[in-house]
Amino acid sequence: MKCLVVGHLTRDIVLHSDVKAERPGGGAYYSAITLANFCDVEVLTSVGEDLPGEWLDELKELGIKLRIIPSNESTSYELRYIDANRRKLRLLSRAPPIVDVPGGDYDMVMLNPVAGEIPPESATKFKKLSNFLVADVQGFIRAPEVGPVRLREIDASFLRGMRVFHADLTETRYLTNFSPGDVEVLLISNGAEPGFAYLKSMGYRYRPIQMDIEESTGAGDVFLASFSYFYSQCPFIQALKKANAFTALFLKHRDFSFSMEDLNELAMRVAVERLNDINPLGTIMPADDETSAC
Repeated sequence: MKCLVVGHLTRDIVLHSDVKAERPGGGAYYSAITLANFCDVEVLTSVGEDLPGEWLDELKELGIKLRIIPSNESTSYELRYIDANRRKLRLLSRAPPIVDVPGGDYDMVMLNPVAGEIPPESATKFKKLSNFLVADVQGFIRAPEVGPVRLREIDASFLRGMRVFHADLTETRYLTNFSPGDVEVLLISNGAEPGFAYLKSMGYRYRPIQMDIEESTGAGDVFLASFSYFYSQCPFIQALKKANAFTALFLKHRDFSFSMEDLNELAMRVAVERLNDINPLGTIMPADDETSAC
């Protein structure tokens, strides 16, 4: 399976309690290292010489091919954690937008910008590369301004026809001209709280596995990437359960050292409920939907 991930690799400065760490980040980074467990991955990005070369080498060692647009500086963020699931973001610098769409044929294309680097008009052009187009909203609604991150309202009509689209609950407030039926699958996460998923407008609620974690950096990106892969191979409910389990294990270990047996066992514990007008609180999915293999 051949996958293209588009977005800026970032230089992240993470502040947590009294600890300061500098490390690679960005939605494209976390999505790429997730998909590298399953796919041949290429990343289309823009970075400068300020991004440590060893970070790029680590990606190459995972088998990830890099298509780099040279820049004077890389996109950089400061992430100041309040607790494991809450943080304040500050944009420190920004690489230029990604406007040219490469040639090629891919089984999946994932758009995961972090600082407005994929203009809406460019996003639609990526549809010609794959019929399995995936996107995360975060970089589309963040104002590309140095300083504290500010979210802005956007006309989200360009997202119509996506196979999978992800946003967190707060981010959905900034989308206009958009409804769940505009995409095949809509994933709405809510940190450690129950989230929502829509398959062709049919709503579901899922309950993430509770883990004792230090921070949640990359959670949404790992969730989106793992779901997209599992959904390409499995029925919707199984993909949703597996992606929740995969993300929980990543947050616990901060790597992918866990086994598929651990993943499948944990996936069995993910509760998914179907929502409807008659019973808006949800109907627990029957056992066959919870346990069938893919």
